Amino acid sequence: MEQQLSAAQCRAARALLGWSQDELVAHSEITKKTIADFERGATTPYPSTIAAVRSALEAAGVEFLPDHGVKLRRQDVR
Repeated sequence: MEQQLSAAQCRAARALLGWSQDELVAHSEITKKTIADFERGATTPYPSTIAAVRSALEAAGVEFLPDHGVKLRRQDVR
């Protein structure tokens, strides 16, 4: 089973990428209100919404860790 995405992980992932909520909206096609409400703990989005947000963050290079942390994937240096 895929790990859920917490509000804290979402905020941390955006910070690692230097993304605003608007940038996450553009990449995930989820409304800003939904993202803002999720990140402040006001709502629990549908699983499909969480999956879209997580996919957008992973596509940008975020790796979600088993201990509920986040990091940027290591880029190959040539």
